Amino acid sequence: MKLVPLGEKVIVRQLEAETETAGGILLPEASKEKPCQGKVLAVGDGRLLDDGTMAPMQVCEGDRVVFDKYFGCKIELNGEEYLILNESEILAVIG
Repeated sequence: MKLVPLGEKVIVRQLEAETETAGGILLPEASKEKPCQGKVLAVGDGRLLDDGTMAPMQVCEGDRVVFDKYFGCKIELNGEEYLILNESEILAVIG
């Protein structure tokens, strides 16, 4: 089964939580929090404007993006967890 985003939706795979701090301290499972960063796996066609034209997407497949941890819809498909976001919920692209 394949996820295909519609309109201005973006499918993101959230990055895994760090298991060790920069100083070398191992973190227990309970204290790990998933980062608000991910990799764009698929993008929709764009946002429909009032005049009937489509605004092109500003993010592309493969981009690494930053988003707020309370945005999006989490979905699990074939044992993988994905996040479906509106393009407007993406805060930045990491270059």
